[in-house]
Amino acid sequence: MNNFLAGLVSWLLVPVAVTKGLGVRKTVPRLPPPRGRPRGQSGEGNPEIRLLIIGDSSAAGVGADRIEDTLGPQLAGILGEATGKAVAWRNAGANSAIAAQVRDHVLPHIEERDFTHVIVAVGTNDAKNFVTRSAFKKGFGGLLYAVHARWPEAKAYWSPVVDMPDVPALPSSLAFILGLRAQIINAMGAQLCRERNATALEPLPVEGPEGFAIDGFHANALGYRHWAQHIARVILGEAPAPSSSQKSE
Repeated sequence: MNNFLAGLVSWLLVPVAVTKGLGVRKTVPRLPPPRGRPRGQSGEGNPEIRLLIIGDSSAAGVGADRIEDTLGPQLAGILGEATGKAVAWRNAGANSAIAAQVRDHVLPHIEERDFTHVIVAVGTNDAKNFVTRSAFKKGFGGLLYAVHARWPEAKAYWSPVVDMPDVPALPSSLAFILGLRAQIINAMGAQLCRERNATALEPLPVEGPEGFAIDGFHANALGYRHWAQHIARVILGEAPAPSSSQKSE
């Protein structure tokens, strides 16, 4: 289905989405971010790789029981093991945030200026909140500009919205409707990444419900591990292999 038709059909089905969405909200628990300091380091010494995970509740690690099991530290561990380098990480996310809110309320409060890689995790809330294509273009486009302005030397990556039918918490009818919204968000997001100094990753393939937390919506430790591996393959594909001296350290 093309994006114009996807938009038209999804808006016609808004009453269904609202009814089904209210039902999901009544049954799905609202999870807090894991306790713990949202920054750290994998490996010893001065970190050569410095990661920022910025975005919505997934960037904050909602769904994991421990901060160590969230995306930032798991990705840092994978990159550190593969390169032999120390890797610093920072999680910066806000529950239920759309792209524009991350731009306006999360990014301005990040003090560090030396990140080498920025992972942007937004779009899911824009899709489920029926944020229009033009509003997402403004919000996400502004976020990408702000990321590049704040960290001009960093490589930026955007992780698109997963396939909604793979999300256990969503009944099939709601997953279909939100999938149409996600299609629009992902297409616009990929276009903006091409234009604004960022790399759009492939949507994370969902291998099964075992990667989801008890709410059936956020990732759990296994899901964040799968996501970290997905991102690491792209980053490591652009990085030189570790030298023999690094491997032996």
